[in-house]
Amino acid sequence: MMKLKEMKLTSFLQRMILLMLFIPVTVMAQDNGTDREPHRPLIHFTPKKGWMNDPNGMVYYNGTYHLFFQHNPNEPVWGPMHWGHATSTDLVNWEEQPIALYPDALGTIFSGSAVIDVNNTAGFGKNAMVAIYTNHSHTIEKEGFDTYETQGIAYSLDEGKTWTKYKGNPVLPNPRIRDFRDPKVMWYEPAQKWIMTLATLDHITFYSSPDLKSWKEESKFGKNIGAHGGVWECPDLIPFTVDGKQVWVLIVNLNPGGPNGGSATQYFVGDFDGSAFKPFDTQIRWMDYGPDNYAGVTWSNTGDRKVLIGWMSNWQYANVVPTKNWRSATTIARELSVKKTGHQYLVVSEPVKELYTTFGKSIVLKNIKAGSFDVTKKAEKLDGAAILKLTTSNAKSFNVLLSNAQGEEVVIGFDAKANQYFIDRSKSGDTSFEKDFAKRHFAPRFSDNKEMDMTLVLDVASVELFTDNGLSVMTGIFFPTTPFTNIKIQSPERIVIQELQLSRYKGGN
Repeated sequence: MMKLKEMKLTSFLQRMILLMLFIPVTVMAQDNGTDREPHRPLIHFTPKKGWMNDPNGMVYYNGTYHLFFQHNPNEPVWGPMHWGHATSTDLVNWEEQPIALYPDALGTIFSGSAVIDVNNTAGFGKNAMVAIYTNHSHTIEKEGFDTYETQGIAYSLDEGKTWTKYKGNPVLPNPRIRDFRDPKVMWYEPAQKWIMTLATLDHITFYSSPDLKSWKEESKFGKNIGAHGGVWECPDLIPFTVDGKQVWVLIVNLNPGGPNGGSATQYFVGDFDGSAFKPFDTQIRWMDYGPDNYAGVTWSNTGDRKVLIGWMSNWQYANVVPTKNWRSATTIARELSVKKTGHQYLVVSEPVKELYTTFGKSIVLKNIKAGSFDVTKKAEKLDGAAILKLTTSNAKSFNVLLSNAQGEEVVIGFDAKANQYFIDRSKSGDTSFEKDFAKRHFAPRFSDNKEMDMTLVLDVASVELFTDNGLSVMTGIFFPTTPFTNIKIQSPERIVIQELQLSRYKGGN
């Protein structure tokens, strides 16, 4: 597409065409009818067309959440990376905006972050929105040199509508290593400096800067700590307050090597002194035990609130899932907190409260005592998206069965003997595109309470499981021939469900 300044709009028709090109496209709150595109979600962001992977550059400003994302606008497979752009005021309904960052002479635009430069440290202007990203030069990579990834910056003075790349890029040249990418930048108030958390090979390198332009190395972390089944990617460093004490969570995405195969997100809890991160222990912990939450990082400029969103897919099969005009969605936005259980700190993930405002009045059922209970006989059948919440006073084995008229099903449940939650998509519909897709995936239960709570966020082609107030989390996608319409609860023994709530999606704005 030509640059605007190069276009000569000499007719009313040309002006109308240009206007249509730049009208934001609402990609959520789609029609609930039978003519909707197969597998297109209702409550998760997807690009109107083309490919999407990592969310990046997430920043909140003036009441608007900005979501940038890895995007190939030309084909629904991974390709030349741009920064796509979407905005929302409620973290649920998103409007796709014009592409923010295009490839340039330094390479395509890989993952990164964005900040609001409140103090004008970079000199671009007070409250400038500054993107920090990886340039990936496929030419240099093809020539066999390791220096094909560098870090650059761009700035926007109109709240993300238009962007100017810094003439001094790259601001962080490559020190001759492969996999030098995905800068996540935050302001470290005690030392009045910016901190960059960067994925370097299979570990993390921390850098600091007074102005987002000049960077110096501070320390390294993780060379011999954590899971190392693949390259480390998309890190994030986040402060939390727990019982009056500040702790830091370092998120590291890993591909491959996840607990259920393929890509996944691990995390460490510890201290950060402005220079180095020191974990409290070296135990491997996973943020989401399902197969389909990767590259998740948090929004910047949200104060004490920590909100994360991830890419809802897996590199094992992301390029071949059976969608046509588009591929991939984000997870729902999740509120993060840290809970101390015994001597360990665990990250807790729960759906953001805004999600519930997009659903209609709940159907509430109490004191269900049964080995098998058909929820859809007591409520309307599913039609796209819903939230199912239940509590039980005794953690016995049970499952929630989603099914359709074709006999396809997804089973989500709890195995009391193994003390594990699971998502089983072995009979979920089309699984032919990848040999390991049709499996049962597991997550440990961390709570030792007898009472159990479970929240299922259901969409056309996905389920997100949150249990024990967010201590155990799983995400899975699936591709049924026709949408799942029935919900049944089953148990090998008589189970008592104290309360069950089913809320159906009521549409967008």
